Amino acid sequence: MKTMLKDVMLAAIALAFCAAPAAADDVKAGDLVISQAWSRATPGGAKVAGGYLTIENKGAAADRLVSVSADIAGKAEVHEMAIDNGVMKMRPLDKGLVIDAGKTVKLAPGGNHLMLQELKGAFKQGDKVPVTLQFEKAGKVAVSLDVQGVGAQAPGGDGGHMMKKMPDHSGMKM
Repeated sequence: MKTMLKDVMLAAIALAFCAAPAAADDVKAGDLVISQAWSRATPGGAKVAGGYLTIENKGAAADRLVSVSADIAGKAEVHEMAIDNGVMKMRPLDKGLVIDAGKTVKLAPGGNHLMLQELKGAFKQGDKVPVTLQFEKAGKVAVSLDVQGVGAQAPGGDGGHMMKKMPDHSGMKM
């Protein structure tokens, strides 16, 4: 009986690992490490999607994310979201996003993010969406966004991270 229970537990653990979504690989470029690159699935006809990732600068000098491009989008920008007098505002960061030496910058729902506009196709859960990040010092870096579920708040897509729901750009028309 003990052996059967142990076999069932091992099978359950193996199944859990198989069912877990695959995480994006870390990408190294110069002193930068880009990890946890992801996006959300978009409903049919959506023209906008957000992209999220973490950038760690392991070097002694700052670098700057100056632009982003993606074949699936007619337009791509680095955006910030901020609350101004109680109103959430979103705007492109025209001068890019600085990643200070020895620091980590997280692009996440409700904060700084990649804004992919004029989408040429839907993002489906499980897809990998290629984007190119352009850094001032590290140069061009190819990254794939792992597409999570529509309501995901972080990689893994379960949305159950005790975070309040942040705006989802996937249904916006621009």
